Amino acid sequence: MAAVRCVDLCKTYRQGDQDIKALDHVSIEIEQGGFVCLSAPSGGGKTTLLNAIGGLDIPDSGEVWIGGERIDQMSKGELADLRLSSIGFVFQAYNLIPVLTAQENIEFVMQVQGVPAAERRAKSLAILDEVGLQGLERRRPAEMSGGQQQRVAVARAIVSRPALVLADEPTANLDSKTSDELMTLFTELNENHKTTFIIATHDQRVMGYAKRLVRMLDGRIVDDIEQNAA
Repeated sequence: MAAVRCVDLCKTYRQGDQDIKALDHVSIEIEQGGFVCLSAPSGGGKTTLLNAIGGLDIPDSGEVWIGGERIDQMSKGELADLRLSSIGFVFQAYNLIPVLTAQENIEFVMQVQGVPAAERRAKSLAILDEVGLQGLERRRPAEMSGGQQQRVAVARAIVSRPALVLADEPTANLDSKTSDELMTLFTELNENHKTTFIIATHDQRVMGYAKRLVRMLDGRIVDDIEQNAA
């Protein structure tokens, strides 16, 4: 069974007096354990597709399947439950809670999931070690570099071992060295845990790490290439 299957997705936005086709009959299937980069110029449709897969944006028509569940017809509550249990998100802006420490930010999702305190603590400390942040568990976002904050965001996304991680321009605010470190971490998580990664980016360095590169233009898929990851 595919991790993600999109069938004939269409999405149009109104911009001034014009209709902009963000998704124009897009179909794609991504296997479990895939490592896919979506590449497109600004307005090409990659973020809209990523948001449709994550249930953050509902297409005008077409189908979105996560595992064996069709999500484009789910209620807001059902989508929230799905995201909480099965999908990890990594955003360009980190989206950490400023008043919480690194460990508390990571534990927040598990707290919402109802994970007991002792288990939350053990898992958060283990994941901090896995992403190379051991010893920084009590630092707040303002006390960390951009790369460290993004690692906390990654740790929060993967601590519950979701089957799918969606990342939107995760290296946009990072220097090249930190970007490479983050992508190496993604690669290790993909290989060690078979987590499916879908990354929207126009960073050429990021594309080099992907096992599969999907290029979009004007809301359509124009290229779908299997490649050797870096």
